[in-house]
Amino acid sequence: MMEPVAPSVVEPQQPATPAENGNPVPEVAPAESVETEKPEGHGSVWNWIKSASNNQFVQKVMERTKTGVDRMITTLDPGMTPFIRDGGDICVVVASDKEVKWGPIRDAFQKTFGAATIMGIAAQPKIAPQPVGYSAGLKGAQERIAFLRKSGAVDKNQVCVAVENFIVEQLTDRWFDVGCLLLQDPENEITLELFTMAVPVENDVVTEAQAATSSTYDLRWSGLAVTVGETIQKKLPWVNPSDWHRALTGTSRRDIIYSTAICLAELYKRRLPEKSIEQDV
Repeated sequence: MMEPVAPSVVEPQQPATPAENGNPVPEVAPAESVETEKPEGHGSVWNWIKSASNNQFVQKVMERTKTGVDRMITTLDPGMTPFIRDGGDICVVVASDKEVKWGPIRDAFQKTFGAATIMGIAAQPKIAPQPVGYSAGLKGAQERIAFLRKSGAVDKNQVCVAVENFIVEQLTDRWFDVGCLLLQDPENEITLELFTMAVPVENDVVTEAQAATSSTYDLRWSGLAVTVGETIQKKLPWVNPSDWHRALTGTSRRDIIYSTAICLAELYKRRLPEKSIEQDV
Protein backbone atom coordinates (compact mmCIF):
# COMPACT_ATOMS: atom_id res chain seq x y z
CA MET A 1 0.00 0.00 0.00
CA MET A 2 1.02 3.55 -0.74
CA GLU A 3 1.40 5.98 2.17
CA PRO A 4 -0.59 9.26 2.00
CA VAL A 5 1.39 12.36 1.15
CA ALA A 6 0.78 15.44 3.36
CA PRO A 7 -0.30 18.51 1.35
CA SER A 8 2.26 21.28 1.08
CA VAL A 9 1.33 24.69 2.46
CA VAL A 10 2.30 27.63 0.29
CA GLU A 11 2.90 30.81 2.31
CA PRO A 12 1.73 34.01 0.61
CA GLN A 13 4.53 36.35 -0.38
CA GLN A 14 4.54 39.78 1.31
CA PRO A 15 4.97 42.73 -1.02
CA ALA A 16 8.37 44.31 -0.83
CA THR A 17 8.55 47.50 1.26
CA PRO A 18 10.00 50.66 -0.21
CA ALA A 19 12.97 50.27 2.09
CA GLU A 20 13.67 46.84 0.63
CA ASN A 21 13.46 48.32 -2.85
CA GLY A 22 15.91 51.05 -1.90
CA ASN A 23 13.33 53.87 -1.74
CA PRO A 24 12.96 56.20 1.35
CA VAL A 25 9.98 55.67 3.60
CA PRO A 26 7.63 58.74 3.62
CA GLU A 27 6.92 60.19 7.05
CA VAL A 28 3.29 60.33 8.12
CA ALA A 29 2.35 63.17 10.46
CA PRO A 30 0.56 62.23 13.65
CA ALA A 31 -3.21 62.61 13.57
CA GLU A 32 -3.02 65.22 16.30
CA SER A 33 -0.97 67.62 14.16
CA VAL A 34 -3.36 67.66 11.26
CA GLU A 35 -5.54 70.80 11.53
CA THR A 36 -8.93 70.90 9.95
CA GLU A 37 -9.61 74.23 8.31
CA LYS A 38 -13.03 75.73 8.90
CA PRO A 39 -14.67 78.16 6.56
CA GLU A 40 -13.93 81.68 7.80
CA GLY A 41 -16.89 83.55 9.19
CA HIS A 42 -19.05 80.51 9.97
CA GLY A 43 -19.88 79.99 13.62
CA SER A 44 -17.79 83.01 14.68
CA VAL A 45 -19.06 84.83 17.77
CA TRP A 46 -17.44 88.06 16.69
CA ASN A 47 -19.05 87.80 13.27
CA TRP A 48 -22.43 87.43 14.95
CA ILE A 49 -21.81 90.44 17.18
CA LYS A 50 -20.77 92.50 14.17
CA SER A 51 -23.89 91.59 12.22
CA ALA A 52 -26.12 92.13 15.26
CA SER A 53 -24.71 95.60 15.88
CA ASN A 54 -25.91 96.62 12.42
CA ASN A 55 -29.40 95.35 13.09
CA GLN A 56 -31.89 98.15 13.67
CA PHE A 57 -33.81 96.17 16.26
CA VAL A 58 -30.66 95.48 18.27
CA GLN A 59 -29.66 99.13 18.02
CA LYS A 60 -33.09 100.10 19.33
CA VAL A 61 -32.75 97.73 22.29
CA MET A 62 -29.27 99.06 23.09
CA GLU A 63 -30.52 102.64 22.88
CA ARG A 64 -33.41 101.90 25.23
CA THR A 65 -31.01 100.23 27.64
CA LYS A 66 -28.77 103.30 27.57
CA THR A 67 -31.80 105.51 28.18
CA GLY A 68 -32.79 103.47 31.22
CA VAL A 69 -29.29 103.68 32.67
CA ASP A 70 -29.17 107.42 32.02
CA ARG A 71 -32.48 107.93 33.79
CA MET A 72 -31.26 105.97 36.80
CA ILE A 73 -28.06 108.05 36.98
CA THR A 74 -29.84 111.38 36.62
CA THR A 75 -32.38 110.34 39.26
CA LEU A 76 -29.64 109.50 41.74
CA ASP A 77 -27.53 112.52 40.80
CA PRO A 78 -29.45 115.27 38.91
CA GLY A 79 -26.20 117.19 38.49
CA MET A 80 -25.04 114.58 35.96
CA THR A 81 -27.87 115.42 33.52
CA PRO A 82 -25.99 118.09 31.48
CA PHE A 83 -23.00 115.76 31.05
CA ILE A 84 -25.03 112.72 29.99
CA ARG A 85 -27.17 114.73 27.57
CA ASP A 86 -24.22 116.54 26.02
CA GLY A 87 -23.67 115.68 22.35
CA GLY A 88 -26.13 114.65 19.66
CA ASP A 89 -26.91 116.30 16.34
CA ILE A 90 -27.89 119.68 17.78
CA CYS A 91 -25.19 122.25 18.50
CA VAL A 92 -26.18 125.73 19.66
CA VAL A 93 -24.05 128.70 20.65
CA VAL A 94 -25.60 131.17 23.10
CA ALA A 95 -24.42 134.76 22.71
CA SER A 96 -23.49 135.16 26.36
CA ASP A 97 -21.01 133.66 28.79
CA LYS A 98 -23.37 134.13 31.74
CA GLU A 99 -24.78 130.88 33.11
CA VAL A 100 -28.09 132.58 33.86
CA LYS A 101 -28.56 132.79 30.07
CA TRP A 102 -26.84 129.79 28.48
CA GLY A 103 -27.76 127.44 31.34
CA PRO A 104 -31.54 127.48 30.79
CA ILE A 105 -31.04 127.31 27.01
CA ARG A 106 -28.92 124.18 27.48
CA ASP A 107 -31.44 122.53 29.78
CA ALA A 108 -34.36 123.33 27.47
CA PHE A 109 -32.70 122.01 24.30
CA GLN A 110 -31.42 118.88 25.99
CA LYS A 111 -34.87 118.18 27.36
CA THR A 112 -36.48 118.69 23.96
CA PHE A 113 -33.95 116.90 21.76
CA GLY A 114 -32.70 114.36 24.29
CA ALA A 115 -29.09 115.35 23.61
CA ALA A 116 -27.60 118.66 22.53
CA THR A 117 -24.31 120.53 22.75
CA ILE A 118 -24.75 124.06 24.09
CA MET A 119 -21.98 126.57 24.76
CA GLY A 120 -21.93 130.22 25.74
CA ILE A 121 -19.65 132.88 24.24
CA ALA A 122 -19.52 136.47 25.42
CA ALA A 123 -21.05 138.97 22.99
CA GLN A 124 -21.86 142.62 23.69
CA PRO A 125 -24.39 144.56 21.58
CA LYS A 126 -23.95 148.19 20.58
CA ILE A 127 -27.03 149.40 22.44
CA ALA A 128 -27.74 150.85 25.87
CA PRO A 129 -27.12 148.55 28.87
CA GLN A 130 -30.82 148.82 29.71
CA PRO A 131 -32.85 148.52 26.49
CA VAL A 132 -36.30 150.12 26.48
CA GLY A 133 -39.06 148.75 24.26
CA TYR A 134 -39.59 145.61 22.21
CA SER A 135 -37.65 146.95 19.21
CA ALA A 136 -34.61 147.74 21.34
CA GLY A 137 -34.75 144.31 22.96
CA LEU A 138 -34.88 142.53 19.60
CA LYS A 139 -32.12 144.80 18.28
CA GLY A 140 -29.89 143.86 21.18
CA ALA A 141 -30.43 140.14 20.58
CA GLN A 142 -29.68 140.53 16.87
CA GLU A 143 -26.48 142.45 17.56
CA ARG A 144 -25.24 139.84 20.00
CA ILE A 145 -25.47 137.15 17.33
CA ALA A 146 -24.05 139.46 14.66
CA PHE A 147 -21.06 140.14 16.93
CA LEU A 148 -20.28 136.42 17.13
CA ARG A 149 -20.41 135.99 13.38
CA LYS A 150 -18.38 139.10 12.53
CA SER A 151 -15.70 138.32 15.09
CA GLY A 152 -15.25 134.83 13.68
CA ALA A 153 -16.13 133.21 16.99
CA VAL A 154 -18.67 131.01 15.20
CA ASP A 155 -19.23 129.73 11.69
CA LYS A 156 -21.59 131.66 9.44
CA ASN A 157 -24.07 128.75 9.49
CA GLN A 158 -23.83 128.10 13.22
CA VAL A 159 -27.14 127.94 15.10
CA CYS A 160 -27.13 130.80 17.61
CA VAL A 161 -29.46 131.94 20.38
CA ALA A 162 -29.40 135.32 22.09
CA VAL A 163 -31.23 136.53 25.20
CA GLU A 164 -31.83 140.24 25.76
CA ASN A 165 -33.85 141.67 28.62
CA PHE A 166 -35.55 145.05 28.29
CA ILE A 167 -38.18 147.14 30.03
CA VAL A 168 -41.36 148.35 28.43
CA GLU A 169 -44.28 150.51 29.52
CA GLN A 170 -47.12 148.18 28.59
CA LEU A 171 -49.71 150.31 30.41
CA THR A 172 -49.61 153.92 31.53
CA ASP A 173 -47.03 154.19 34.33
CA ARG A 174 -46.83 150.38 34.44
CA TRP A 175 -43.38 149.12 33.61
CA PHE A 176 -42.39 145.51 33.04
CA ASP A 177 -39.20 143.57 32.44
CA VAL A 178 -39.36 141.21 29.43
CA GLY A 179 -36.76 138.96 27.85
CA CYS A 180 -36.33 138.47 24.10
CA LEU A 181 -35.12 135.04 22.93
CA LEU A 182 -33.85 135.02 19.36
CA LEU A 183 -32.78 131.91 17.43
CA GLN A 184 -31.07 132.03 14.05
CA ASP A 185 -30.30 128.98 11.90
CA PRO A 186 -28.96 130.30 8.56
CA GLU A 187 -28.44 126.86 7.03
CA ASN A 188 -32.10 125.87 7.42
CA GLU A 189 -33.34 129.46 7.07
CA ILE A 190 -35.05 129.42 10.46
CA THR A 191 -35.52 132.51 12.62
CA LEU A 192 -37.56 132.43 15.81
CA GLU A 193 -38.36 135.28 18.20
CA LEU A 194 -40.02 134.63 21.54
CA PHE A 195 -40.61 136.76 24.63
CA THR A 196 -40.66 135.75 28.26
CA MET A 197 -43.36 136.51 30.79
CA ALA A 198 -43.53 140.16 31.88
CA VAL A 199 -42.19 140.89 35.36
CA PRO A 200 -43.45 144.13 36.97
CA VAL A 201 -40.90 146.82 37.80
CA GLU A 202 -41.58 149.58 40.34
CA ASN A 203 -42.04 153.02 38.79
CA ASP A 204 -39.55 154.66 41.15
CA VAL A 205 -36.86 152.24 39.98
CA VAL A 206 -37.42 153.20 36.34
CA THR A 207 -37.58 156.90 37.24
CA GLU A 208 -34.25 156.68 39.04
CA ALA A 209 -32.63 154.89 36.09
CA GLN A 210 -33.98 157.55 33.73
CA ALA A 211 -32.59 160.32 35.96
CA ALA A 212 -29.16 158.66 35.92
CA THR A 213 -29.11 158.74 32.11
CA SER A 214 -27.98 161.99 30.51
CA SER A 215 -30.12 163.53 27.79
CA THR A 216 -27.00 163.64 25.62
CA TYR A 217 -26.28 159.94 26.10
CA ASP A 218 -25.36 158.68 22.63
CA LEU A 219 -27.29 155.42 23.06
CA ARG A 220 -30.36 157.06 24.54
CA TRP A 221 -32.32 156.05 21.44
CA SER A 222 -32.13 152.42 22.58
CA GLY A 223 -32.50 152.77 26.34
CA LEU A 224 -30.89 153.83 29.59
CA ALA A 225 -27.29 153.96 30.78
CA VAL A 226 -28.14 152.27 34.09
CA THR A 227 -29.87 148.91 34.32
CA VAL A 228 -32.86 148.08 36.49
CA GLY A 229 -30.75 145.54 38.39
CA GLU A 230 -28.09 148.11 39.23
CA THR A 231 -30.74 150.56 40.42
CA ILE A 232 -32.36 147.95 42.64
CA GLN A 233 -28.99 146.94 44.07
CA LYS A 234 -28.44 150.48 45.31
CA LYS A 235 -31.51 150.08 47.50
CA LEU A 236 -30.98 146.42 48.28
CA PRO A 237 -27.21 145.71 48.29
CA TRP A 238 -27.69 141.98 48.75
CA VAL A 239 -29.58 141.64 45.45
CA ASN A 240 -27.74 140.29 42.41
CA PRO A 241 -28.18 142.91 39.66
CA SER A 242 -28.28 140.16 37.02
CA ASP A 243 -31.02 138.24 38.85
CA TRP A 244 -33.11 140.67 40.86
CA HIS A 245 -36.21 138.76 39.75
CA ARG A 246 -35.79 136.11 42.44
CA ALA A 247 -35.68 138.68 45.26
CA LEU A 248 -38.70 140.66 44.11
CA THR A 249 -40.94 138.02 42.51
CA GLY A 250 -39.83 134.69 43.99
CA THR A 251 -38.99 133.33 40.51
CA SER A 252 -35.44 133.38 39.28
CA ARG A 253 -34.48 134.89 35.96
CA ARG A 254 -33.09 131.52 34.99
CA ASP A 255 -36.46 129.84 35.48
CA ILE A 256 -38.21 132.57 33.51
CA ILE A 257 -35.84 132.13 30.58
CA TYR A 258 -36.09 128.33 30.80
CA SER A 259 -39.87 128.23 30.47
CA THR A 260 -39.68 130.28 27.27
CA ALA A 261 -36.64 128.36 26.01
CA ILE A 262 -38.68 125.14 26.17
CA CYS A 263 -41.15 126.68 23.70
CA LEU A 264 -38.26 127.94 21.58
CA ALA A 265 -36.63 124.51 21.38
CA GLU A 266 -39.93 122.78 20.56
CA LEU A 267 -40.78 125.26 17.81
CA TYR A 268 -37.30 124.89 16.39
CA LYS A 269 -37.60 121.11 16.41
CA ARG A 270 -40.86 121.32 14.47
CA ARG A 271 -39.33 123.66 11.89
CA LEU A 272 -36.28 121.52 11.22
CA PRO A 273 -36.26 119.37 8.05
CA GLU A 274 -37.47 115.85 8.68
CA LYS A 275 -34.61 113.64 9.80
CA SER A 276 -34.02 110.96 12.36
CA ILE A 277 -33.43 112.98 15.53
CA GLU A 278 -34.87 110.75 18.21
CA GLN A 279 -35.60 111.87 21.75
CA ASP A 280 -33.32 109.78 23.93
CA VAL A 281 -34.76 110.83 27.29
